[in-house]
Amino acid sequence: MMDLVFCGTPQFAVPTLQRLVTGRFDVKLVATQPDRPSGRGMELSPSPVKRAALELKLPVTQPEKIKDNEAFRSQLESIRPDAIVVVGYGRIIPQWMIDLPRYGNINLHASLLPKYRGAAPIQWAIASGESTTGVTTMRIDAGLDTGDIIEQREEPIRNDDTALTLAARLAHAGAELMITTLAGLSNGTVTPVPQDNSKASLAPILKKEDGLIDFSRTAIEAWSRLRGFQPWPGAFTTFRGRGLHVHEAVPAPEVAVVAAGHFTLENER
Repeated sequence: MMDLVFCGTPQFAVPTLQRLVTGRFDVKLVATQPDRPSGRGMELSPSPVKRAALELKLPVTQPEKIKDNEAFRSQLESIRPDAIVVVGYGRIIPQWMIDLPRYGNINLHASLLPKYRGAAPIQWAIASGESTTGVTTMRIDAGLDTGDIIEQREEPIRNDDTALTLAARLAHAGAELMITTLAGLSNGTVTPVPQDNSKASLAPILKKEDGLIDFSRTAIEAWSRLRGFQPWPGAFTTFRGRGLHVHEAVPAPEVAVVAAGHFTLENER
């Protein structure tokens, strides 16, 4: 049985944690970000990973910082995990963590690396009009999603997909991929392969202005960005001097290939 430390925070990471527990892996510790204020009352709320870990009766730690955190370092060194699994943790993994486990820090990334390195790969894959994306397991190094690729699995992007629906499918596909990756590392049947940096593209963290509809784009491009940027920043513009948020849209066949998108108002009330 492989001893693991799991580092993750968002809902996307939960299926992997659950799958590791139901598989033949011993999760010795779960690290997640501290509880954050949320909701109207701004009450402290645990991360999805913390809630899942507590339901699974796993030990949880929530360090605010990890790079120079001697207590956290001592905790991990006392466990001496075979691997550290990292899924959306939201922290840069320091070199001492990279060097600690014999199989390394294994990251699940929601794109087919080297495409869409960065914080928002699902959103930018849809927004960029891709028809296919996927998940990658890679061995973390000091760069931004630049480590050696271990395994990959493709997933089609459907016409009705948003970042929310695609993320749910990729989370479950990634959980299964992590199981085969760890098994392959353990029995020596997988070999990490360096990324081709010449084919890399970036998926930077989203900004509010990314949701502003640019009518110099085609209807298809605007539609792709609307679906990709759900639930935030969404898609918005101004209409008759007031803010207008667009929650759902379909390119009309007769205008889908025109050079620039435009509004046609029908049945005004």
